[in-house]
Amino acid sequence: MSAEERDDALFARWRQGDNGAGGALIKRHFSALHRFFSTKARGQEEDLIQTTFVACVEAREAFRGEASFRTYLFKIARLQLYNHYRKVYRHGALDFTTTSVLDLGTSPSGALLKREERELLERALQQLPVDQQIALELTYWEGLAAPQVADVLGIPENTVYSRLRRAKEHVRERLAQLTSRADERERALALLARAGE
Repeated sequence: MSAEERDDALFARWRQGDNGAGGALIKRHFSALHRFFSTKARGQEEDLIQTTFVACVEAREAFRGEASFRTYLFKIARLQLYNHYRKVYRHGALDFTTTSVLDLGTSPSGALLKREERELLERALQQLPVDQQIALELTYWEGLAAPQVADVLGIPENTVYSRLRRAKEHVRERLAQLTSRADERERALALLARAGE
């Protein structure tokens, strides 16, 4: 049985009231959700993870199995992140296709990415529009395929490829602004593909 099949079976049992199955799902996906939130809402990770799982159960009837449970979970996580920003900034019209984490005033996190190149990469990522940052992280760090990323972001699959291309270009531009050393920029950019390892 694949991980996706196990997730689907656990979620079905959780929907029927099996809290042990819910605990197993939380344990299985906690680290991925923590990574997802830590680069976008430092210090709020556990609350956002909790609200994500609560929303997951509350919307359990909406999950019809068209996508994997993991994709469904990241889709809910994205919505919880956006709800968090809207509450904090009391602004319902934030445009996450153009607004970056840095624009929102979230400070960069050195704890997640310890080496200088990792810190440099994170600073560059946080300057991207949030949707571009999410697309890159889900693709490179979480290993989601384009159809899954499209489902999380609520966009056509072909748009994922153009968004990823633009996001990588923006990361290169941000890295160039952050350091004049080409070797540092290249090492930081190379970490993007290895960050989920």
